[in-house]
Amino acid sequence: MKIAEAIERQSRPFYSLEFFPPKEREQWPAFFATVERLKAMDPVFASVTYGAGGGTQDNTLDITAHLKNALGLEPMAHLTCVGATRERIAGFLARLREQGVENVLALRGDPPRGQQVDWETAEFRYASDLVRFVRNEFPEFGIGVAGYPAAHPESVSFSQDIAHTCQKIHAGADFVVTQLFFDVREYFAFIERLKECGVEKPVLPGILPIQSLESIKRILALCGANIPGKLYLELEEADARGGAEAVREAGIAFAVRQIRSLIDGGAPGIHLYTLNKADMCLQIRDAVGAL
Repeated sequence: MKIAEAIERQSRPFYSLEFFPPKEREQWPAFFATVERLKAMDPVFASVTYGAGGGTQDNTLDITAHLKNALGLEPMAHLTCVGATRERIAGFLARLREQGVENVLALRGDPPRGQQVDWETAEFRYASDLVRFVRNEFPEFGIGVAGYPAAHPESVSFSQDIAHTCQKIHAGADFVVTQLFFDVREYFAFIERLKECGVEKPVLPGILPIQSLESIKRILALCGANIPGKLYLELEEADARGGAEAVREAGIAFAVRQIRSLIDGGAPGIHLYTLNKADMCLQIRDAVGAL
């Protein structure tokens, strides 16, 4: 089933989950046990990442197929433009189709650390190029794309960033999953800007529970998201009071408040970046209560 159709059928807000599969196969049993536990959240779909440059694409295929055929989830495999050719993407999509996987998340992606990409000569320069290729060559697939409430770090303006998001939708994408953010006002402002461009597709807010001061600094540097000063001070106070565990608990409490505010404001559901941590995700679910 296409994820957009599954979203349309929901009569109440829902969860979707994003997993970061381990590269080493000996770690897969523990990973699948985590996924099995998180089925209790009744996710509408499960997003499966792969490494920068598509370096673990085969792992993504095997894990996505297992989620679909052994665990009964509706998976969405990531695709990126980095290092991609039409032949390689077509081959990967054909293999997904053979396994019954029907949904992908089309991303431009980032090159592996220390490498550069000549986007001028790349077969797929923008995520919209990838969306257009999948829609034309594999029309049976559902296609999600990324959105940036705080704008992509490489965009020169909010208006340019919105234009790129609209291009991905007009190229054939079915829905949007946002990059992480920490100010719910950014999400609702993003929705309004998309509506001004005529985009009415579902936009799922991506929520990443803060785990430590070190991790949030690293993540902010990578994705260009903003953190409210009040929240950062709260995390620093937690660190001074109780160290890493207090920061983690403050991060989870903030994620709970975010989710409640988003649902109250009309978000269709919550896309939770799981960090492959079942206890954390279930703690958040229980604290939020029924969506």
